Amino acid sequence: MKNLKIGKKLTRFPLIQGGMGVGISLGRLAGTVAREGGIGIISTAQIGYREKDFDRDPKAANLRAIASEMDKARSISPGGIIGYNIMTALREYAAHVKAAVKAGADIIISGAGLPTELPALTAGSGTKIAPIVSTDKSANVILKYWDKKYEKTADLVVVEGPEAGGHLGFKKEELAEYTKEAYAEEIKKIIRTVGSYAEKYGKEIPVVVAGGIYDSADVKRVMELGADGVQVATRFVTTEECDADIRYKEAYIQASKEDIAIVKSPVGMPGRAIMNPLMRRVADGEKVPHSPCHRCLSKCRPAEIPYCITDGLIDAVKGNIEKGLVFCGAKAWKAEKIDTVREAVLSLFA
Repeated sequence: MKNLKIGKKLTRFPLIQGGMGVGISLGRLAGTVAREGGIGIISTAQIGYREKDFDRDPKAANLRAIASEMDKARSISPGGIIGYNIMTALREYAAHVKAAVKAGADIIISGAGLPTELPALTAGSGTKIAPIVSTDKSANVILKYWDKKYEKTADLVVVEGPEAGGHLGFKKEELAEYTKEAYAEEIKKIIRTVGSYAEKYGKEIPVVVAGGIYDSADVKRVMELGADGVQVATRFVTTEECDADIRYKEAYIQASKEDIAIVKSPVGMPGRAIMNPLMRRVADGEKVPHSPCHRCLSKCRPAEIPYCITDGLIDAVKGNIEKGLVFCGAKAWKAEKIDTVREAVLSLFA
């Protein structure tokens, strides 16, 4: 792998720190990763949950926090590469993208659906754009759409595999079909598809692989498939600089392999999380009472959901692990201690 070039900036490691909402990857974590030579990513999902007016006006709170968290990250790494992860499933997706551009994002990484509008929303700016895809089919769809509608292509593509944390880009039955070997072939197909657009546009489009990458052996494995870099999220949760409560980090350290399961999101997508009392209640069919709607997801119907994802994720990031939704990657059980971002980065590229 060689270093990733984003605009005029160059990484020291071909590494993106994955975006983790709500409040897990904010300015402190993203800024520290950028300072250490990777690409630091802030998640905009309910980013303003600590703002005083969040319950009353979540849109304003989130937009304000998009700017303030970038300021925090830039104070740690003035010249580093810092961007945002913005889910297309967000009700205020367009507003978040525009706020991220205004805040000076070097790159916007966008998934949880296909980011069809992203080129238009970032037009005229220096912000680079990267879709998250899980299959060759989804890579073909989004790159063809951007090509036809905007005469534009991606600056980078993130391939998120079935071992990722949080919401997954697969149906539950597909997760069982994708063995490591089968998904390795899918990655190779995506690399070929992206390569055809790189050739057409006469530019490099790095392909960065995510999902289940925890140590240097995982990095080497995807490197051999032809990947240009890795996106890593779970590994950075148990660092001193991660923005989550210490009890959230300890939940990873205490989790066994058997504690990590595929769970159902309120919007019907499968996700990966640590099984706890909240998730067991949901698995048993219980409908968990929730707060008034914070208008996070465009397709959510508050009267029908089994639990509120905003409530669950905010409880978790604040350290209320029993009541919260603790998203994690497939290898979260490997965490043994809390270390620093620098130690985590070096362990990946040992």
